[in-house]
Amino acid sequence: MNNLGFCYENGAGTDVNEQKAFEIYQKAAAFGNSYGINNLAKCYKYGIGTGINIQKAFELYYKAANLGNSCGMFNLGMCYENGTGTDISEQKAFEFYQKAANLGNSSGINNLACCYKNGVGTSTNEQKAFKLYQKSADLGNLCGMYNLGVCYEEGVGIEKDLNESIYWYSKSAAQGSDDAQDKLNNIFLNL
Repeated sequence: MNNLGFCYENGAGTDVNEQKAFEIYQKAAAFGNSYGINNLAKCYKYGIGTGINIQKAFELYYKAANLGNSCGMFNLGMCYENGTGTDISEQKAFEFYQKAANLGNSSGINNLACCYKNGVGTSTNEQKAFKLYQKSADLGNLCGMYNLGVCYEEGVGIEKDLNESIYWYSKSAAQGSDDAQDKLNNIFLNL
């Protein structure tokens, strides 16, 4: 049922119908489907087929996370980091990114790396950040690839290596990262 909602939300095999997607996600959530709950939360967060309700989005992300959904854990971490529907808590953001990462969620791994790089909810550890960015990038995560490029360009947790930086920015740009494309443009303008 959740997959049908995805089809209506994204126009996969049918016309986009956000209202229908929202209704299907509601039904999936009512059956306790953690993916449906997570997607319903996204609808409330961004106003997909319904009005924006940040508090409801937070509550649903919390429910999905408690059901073991790694996307729910990642999104809950984002809520805590940014104060979306709740108070900002860097410690809780770190904890939920870590839980998502432990389940192999590439976005959770990337954001956990950001926590280690910037000291969000934990102490700074550039080597650990680099290794996590590498893991996220190896899983095909667009942001992980971009951030790994930054590590190689700036020498974060690893020796500077412009060729590796260009490689990872190129991979990220090929997946649609405008930031990575901007980095490549700047590098090539300054060569």
